[in-house]
Amino acid sequence: QVHLVESGGGLVQAGESLRLSCAASGRINSMNAMGWYRQALGKQRELVARITSGGVINYADSVKGRFTISRDNAKNTMALQMNSLTPEDTAVYYCNAEDYYAYNYWGQGTQVTVSS
Repeated sequence: QVHLVESGGGLVQAGESLRLSCAASGRINSMNAMGWYRQALGKQRELVARITSGGVINYADSVKGRFTISRDNAKNTMALQMNSLTPEDTAVYYCNAEDYYAYNYWGQGTQVTVSS
């Protein structure tokens, strides 16, 4: 079992930065991959960034060059550095962990609001 808790969301203006953190209660080094997803009002949840246990990273095209994902297995944490935020980044951001059986664990989500 893995329990995920996000933090770091908030209200910022366009062009500013935020850093989201995800703390895992279990051993994230036993997870195949961890990632960040987001869901804007009225839209489907979408992948933002994902990092595998082997260090392979994928980003959504919309955030490439602006967002950076990182994970620290020793501290059981994962982070998402978000720079040059735009109103289109406004959403609830969820921490995700996927085990080797493709089972997904989710955090409760943290709201990110970017004003223009």
